[in-house]
Amino acid sequence: MTTIRNALVGLADMFAYPLRHSHYLELVNPLWTRHALMARVEAVHEETADCRTLTLRPGRGWRTHRAGQFVRLGVPINGQRHTRTYSISSAPARDDGCITVTVKAIEGGRVSNQVARGVKVGDYLPLGEPQGEFTIPDSMPVHPLFITGGSGITPVMSILRSYVLEYEVIPDAVHMHYAPHADEVIFGAELNALQASQRHYQLHRYYTRALKGAASVHFSAAQLESVCPDWREREVWACGPATMLDAVEAHWAQAGLSRQLHTERFHARVAEAPAEGVKAGRVFFATSGVQAQSDGSTNLLLTAENAGLNPAHGCRMGICHGCNTTLIKGCVRDTRSGDIISEAGDKVQVCVCTAVGDVELAL
Repeated sequence: MTTIRNALVGLADMFAYPLRHSHYLELVNPLWTRHALMARVEAVHEETADCRTLTLRPGRGWRTHRAGQFVRLGVPINGQRHTRTYSISSAPARDDGCITVTVKAIEGGRVSNQVARGVKVGDYLPLGEPQGEFTIPDSMPVHPLFITGGSGITPVMSILRSYVLEYEVIPDAVHMHYAPHADEVIFGAELNALQASQRHYQLHRYYTRALKGAASVHFSAAQLESVCPDWREREVWACGPATMLDAVEAHWAQAGLSRQLHTERFHARVAEAPAEGVKAGRVFFATSGVQAQSDGSTNLLLTAENAGLNPAHGCRMGICHGCNTTLIKGCVRDTRSGDIISEAGDKVQVCVCTAVGDVELAL
């Protein structure tokens, strides 16, 4: 049957040349396409004042994600498609075929604000395949410690929901969650319900921007020891702001237990600027024929976008390699490691690289 179906698809593509028959199916229902994966917005739910959850129905070709993974989501803004990476907040075993992504609007964030405020039910959005290794192993039982901050709760929520949906119980788990204020805890009501119904789930909330007269609380070794004295024996999943993750990683490194720590960052870690400083120059995007001025510190993806280009990209933090291009001449610096890339023909991840002087890219 597979052979016959493939033959019929090939025949249909011959008649649809130079397009594919899938392009015509897209006109009827975008979810039927095979040349591009799309998703329909089925529902929108407000989580907090600046955060909402989109329920998405993926189209043909979607494969089930693992709890904790992320997807690339395309969002049209002013006629251009912008792509960002968002954690899936739903459990893989949902019986309605849908997934959810939960997005917090970031001040000045062009795409996050559009997703959190502008996307509506009935919209069709380009969707990527699930990716990421921030997952619980299937082959062995674990006693997890979750440390989350702000919207870093989203991949862990997928894990917690997966436990409940598949096993009806959450195993012995400790969860430390940080939020600016009590009313800014994403999934706050659901977390409270889990705490009340799951006797092995221990939730501890901390508020980093406390009201007048109260102390602000950030991650510390004393907190950890107080609520989870057996932390040295647990596998740890941490996701949230860079400052929180830096403190968590430093603590586990000092204890010699970094192998037990799994982290998910929403932004790439940036190395210190070189001692000789940055070097401004001109960037020539050869394929587009566009030239732009670089200050030596702004990444090349943003430099291209500021010049009016809309290059392919995904995570914007050096994970997915969706923004890779080729260096034609000049030098670029990888902001994560400080390494210099200067060999013509080398691949450049423009979302995490800056120009060092004059640069030419095949973009």
